[in-house]
Amino acid sequence: MPVSRLTLTDFRSYASATIEPGPGFVLLSGDNGAGKTNLLEAVSMLTPGRGLRGAALSEMARHGGSGGWAVAAKLDEVDIGTGTIATAPDRRQLRVNGAAASVNSLSEWLALLWLTPAMDRLFTGSAGERRRFLDRLVLALEPAHAHHASRYEAAMRARNKLLAGDRWDEAWLASLEAAMAEHGVVLAEARARTVAALDARLAAAPEDEFATAAVALEGWDGADLAAIFRANRARDAAAGRATDGPHRQDLAVLHRAKQVTAAQSSTGEQKALLLGLVLAHSELVAERRGEPPLLLLDEVAAHLDPHRRAALFARLEGRGQVWMTATEAALFDGIGTASRFHIEPGRISPA
Repeated sequence: MPVSRLTLTDFRSYASATIEPGPGFVLLSGDNGAGKTNLLEAVSMLTPGRGLRGAALSEMARHGGSGGWAVAAKLDEVDIGTGTIATAPDRRQLRVNGAAASVNSLSEWLALLWLTPAMDRLFTGSAGERRRFLDRLVLALEPAHAHHASRYEAAMRARNKLLAGDRWDEAWLASLEAAMAEHGVVLAEARARTVAALDARLAAAPEDEFATAAVALEGWDGADLAAIFRANRARDAAAGRATDGPHRQDLAVLHRAKQVTAAQSSTGEQKALLLGLVLAHSELVAERRGEPPLLLLDEVAAHLDPHRRAALFARLEGRGQVWMTATEAALFDGIGTASRFHIEPGRISPA
C-alpha cells in the first residue's frame, strides 16, 4: 500500500519535515547533497533491517539533534512509527497504530524494493552483498523471512562466541546448532522458491530495452545442517566463524541472451540486468501479494538514455507508488501524473 504521509524528525539532514505523496510516481529533484537520498532512506526504514544504505542506526540521527530520530508514516488506515531514542541509539523501536510491535513485523505491512547507485557493483561485489539483495527480494514475497533470518543470525553469533572459548558446553552448543538448522532450512527453502519463481518470470519476459537475466542459487546444497555444524566445530572454532551453511549462499546472475555471467557483462548491461531483474520481481510481488511493492529508485533515470528512460517510465506507469530522485526535474520528462517535490537542504517543497 502506498505511503500517503511521511514525517521525519531529526533524521539525517532533516530536523523536521513532512511530505504527502500521491499513490503513483513520487518525483524528487534537487542538487547533489540536498537530501533526496536521505528521504528515500527514511522510507526504506519502513521495512526490517537498516535501510537502503545499511548504515548503523546511530548514524541516522541528525547532527546537532536530540541523539535519536523518528520516521512516521501513514499507510491507508495504518500508522507506523519507528526510530531510536538518545539513551538507546542503536536499538530501533516500532509502533503500529500506537502499539509496540516487533520491527520484523514491518514486512507484513509493506513490500519495498530499492535501487541505488551503490548497487551498480552488485554483480562484481561480494557474495554477502548479493545475499542481502536476495533476502530483500525474498522478504517482499514471504514476510516471515525476516524472523527466520534474525533467529538464524542470533544463534550463529552465540555459537561462534561459544566456540571461541576454551571449553564448550555440549548441551548448549547442540541447542544452538539445532536452532541454526531449524531456521536455516526455512531460509534456504524460501530463497530457492523466490529464485525459481523469479527465473521463470524472467524467462517468460518479452524482449525489450532491458537485458534479461537468468538467476540461480549457489552454495549450500540442502545437506543435513545439524550434522554439518556438528562435524565442523573444530574447523569453525579455528576460523572464528561458521564455514558452511545457508549464510554462505550466493545469487548467480547470467545475461540470458549472451550466456555470460553478469560480472563479465559491460557496465551498461549490468545496470540493465539489475533494473530488469527488479522490474520482473516487482511484477511477481504484485501477482503474489495482490498489490505492487513500493519502489525506491535513486538516480536511476540519469543513467539511462532517453529511449530506455521512456521505456522504464512506461513499465512503471500504474504499478503502484514509485519514488524516484534526480538532480534535474527534466530527467522526469515523459511522466504524466505525479507528485513532484523540490528538495533543498532540510526542506521539501512542492515542485
